[in-house]
Amino acid sequence: MERWPEGPSADPKAARERYDSGIRESRKAWREATKATLPAAHFGLGTVTVASVIVGLSAGPVPGLLVAGAFTALFLVAHTVMILRGVRGPDGVRRAYLLTFGWTNWI
Repeated sequence: MERWPEGPSADPKAARERYDSGIRESRKAWREATKATLPAAHFGLGTVTVASVIVGLSAGPVPGLLVAGAFTALFLVAHTVMILRGVRGPDGVRRAYLLTFGWTNWI
């Protein structure tokens, strides 16, 4: 158990500040650990393209188009959400692209 520097009669504001700073540090570490990069997103796009072609060749063109269409729909939904949040232009497209294809960062 962590001992408080204030002793047994701790100041509630100081305790709240310690808690808030701990939460901020934890969230920052989580964001850094799960951050998608552009090269990983490019690799994800390539992976989806290859998977679509393989599925298209083995199961027919309709299932291959369904795989590609699912990721296209995900990109369009993510881009729409970015526009609704006020992130427009190239930055909105980049964020939607990272969200859609950045999952290869964790493979």
